[in-house]
Amino acid sequence: MGTFVTLSAADGFQFPAYVAQPAGQAKGGLVVLQEIFGVNSHIQAVADGYAAEGYVVVAPSTFHRVQSGVDLGYAEADMGAGMALKTAVEALPAPGVLADIQAAIGHAAQGGKVGIVGYCWGGLLTWRSACTLHGLSAAVPYYGGGMTTPAEAARQPRVPVLAHFAEEDQWIPLDSVRAFEQAHPGVAVHTYAAHHGFNCDQRGAWNPQAAQLARQRSLAFLAQHLG
Repeated sequence: MGTFVTLSAADGFQFPAYVAQPAGQAKGGLVVLQEIFGVNSHIQAVADGYAAEGYVVVAPSTFHRVQSGVDLGYAEADMGAGMALKTAVEALPAPGVLADIQAAIGHAAQGGKVGIVGYCWGGLLTWRSACTLHGLSAAVPYYGGGMTTPAEAARQPRVPVLAHFAEEDQWIPLDSVRAFEQAHPGVAVHTYAAHHGFNCDQRGAWNPQAAQLARQRSLAFLAQHLG
């Protein structure tokens, strides 16, 4: 089990982050970026799971600049609340929440080389981080909502990227995934016969087979680039 700590961004803004430590020698550092539901029990479990694999894991609250203490579930009302908060964060003046992610990368560096993994909106932020932030060695976005749009696909990653997408994703059309894949031949793109959110065991879209395969691929990718 991890604990919440307070981190400071370059502009002095302070925000909470869930930090989970490995039992022994760290294999590296890892930033885990939340969905639109906050650093909730699922994201904490994801962080704990990566810590059990040997990483110093930092999961920053990427909503804190607009609302503190966000911890949502996965009901329809939670979805609406999360979408509104995401919209508010996306409207912040640049660099916005990327400053907080940069601070999280700095904290995770105590474990060694740093990777970043994110889900849903966190997947989009993972892609942006891979293209704009420093101190990363690998990035793994899961079904990053919006990252296959022309504006986001026009970005160029600075580090190796492994991207997971769902073939039955109602939010991310598969043809846009294929276009993204063509635009970025250097990005390892995997698709799964699953729906958006397939990694989350608290959602109806959970697909244990897809989640397990994506996790195995992610761990191998991180070991390759952070080892």
